[in-house]
Amino acid sequence: MKKEIAFIFDLDGVIVDTAKYHFLAWRNLATQLGFEFTEAHNELLKGVSRIKSLEILLNIGKVQLSEEEKQKYLVQKNEEYLSFVNKMTSEEILPGVSNLLDYLDAHNIKYALGSASKNAPLILEKVGLYKRFSALVDGNDVSKAKPDPEVFLIGAKKLNMKPENCVVVEDAIAGVEAAKLANMKCVGIGDAEVLGKADVVFKDMTGFTSEFLNKLINN
Repeated sequence: MKKEIAFIFDLDGVIVDTAKYHFLAWRNLATQLGFEFTEAHNELLKGVSRIKSLEILLNIGKVQLSEEEKQKYLVQKNEEYLSFVNKMTSEEILPGVSNLLDYLDAHNIKYALGSASKNAPLILEKVGLYKRFSALVDGNDVSKAKPDPEVFLIGAKKLNMKPENCVVVEDAIAGVEAAKLANMKCVGIGDAEVLGKADVVFKDMTGFTSEFLNKLINN
């Protein structure tokens, strides 16, 4: 029996990969401050707020700054990150995403974005996906970070769907935990050992085959 479902997508690592731009902006700032910032260091910043990320970066470089200097560098980092974002095109949509959205559209299945990024609308606009989403939840809508389920519960409300009828697509542990706390199904994108709490895990978005989706919506 076919059931009514809706999808809620995380943005980074699911729809596009903007983490690389955050890394470049932080690395350039570290270079400016006189120390090296590596990809291994960058792992410490995943899922962390901008202010906390700066604190971690300064600790790595053993650099002390005044509050005024910190604010200046935070603005600088964000402006550099946005300069990368403004150059994004549809070519940066991750493999499998367009096919999945086409399938959902063809089957009249609603979908929303659930991201903590305040830049989410701009990113979707740049890659040509903004108008395809039925609803957007970004950093301007939420006050609590994942694993708090707030972002996904707001998404369900905007879609006019019950949480238990929503499927979240996430690539981070905190996001998977948030989905489960919201009483939603969750598809993890990435490493199955890391995202083991998800209901199913695919290596990437190409895992959403027609066969899998047909089973999902036909119960």
